[in-house]
Amino acid sequence: MKFSVHRFGVLLFALLWVAGSAFAADKPAKPAKKSSRDEVVTITTAQGIIRVILFDDTPLHKANFLKKAKSGFYDGTSFHRVIPNFMVQGGDVNSKDGDPSNDGLGQANEGTVAAELVAGHQHNFGALAAARQGDFANPQRASSISQFYLVQNHDGTHFLDGQYTVFGQTIQGLDVIDKIAALPRDGRDHPTGDAKMTMKIEKLKRKRITKLYGYKYE
Repeated sequence: MKFSVHRFGVLLFALLWVAGSAFAADKPAKPAKKSSRDEVVTITTAQGIIRVILFDDTPLHKANFLKKAKSGFYDGTSFHRVIPNFMVQGGDVNSKDGDPSNDGLGQANEGTVAAELVAGHQHNFGALAAARQGDFANPQRASSISQFYLVQNHDGTHFLDGQYTVFGQTIQGLDVIDKIAALPRDGRDHPTGDAKMTMKIEKLKRKRITKLYGYKYE
């Protein structure tokens, strides 16, 4: 049986094309180009203004928080739990209703956000982290869909590292966190003074954020 050189060449080319396609398919996709702009979240309280940046490598938490903040969800909610030398916690819609007894309980079936426990994100002073149910009821350590806390201890609360998702950092207003933590409170650590908040989102160039607030992107 004759097997022409021409036919062999065509077959070889076809095999090389298939192999090349397979190799090309195995190439890792290029990482998405990081935007030159970022969102700054401004939290306005009676004690002053707090500004935070959200981390890109906790994308589920970042997207969820921005969506709620932009929608006005957080406007009128309170920092309903304040513990000096620890943290201030807020974001529960129940804190709008004037009944402090249900603050922090959240709404039935409101959902969660999957944990994003990124190595290197620590509970430093001013860290923004997601509240959640304890491990006994929540072994996956999924986060509350709305409640968050800001670390007020100046030395950090590092015993929580790796257990709760840290997804942002305060870039202005650390002194305001101190003022909120110092509010008078009842036996449930519920502040008896004004601890309500509003939120606003502003998109700025990252270089501008660094210039204004001294925050350095990695």
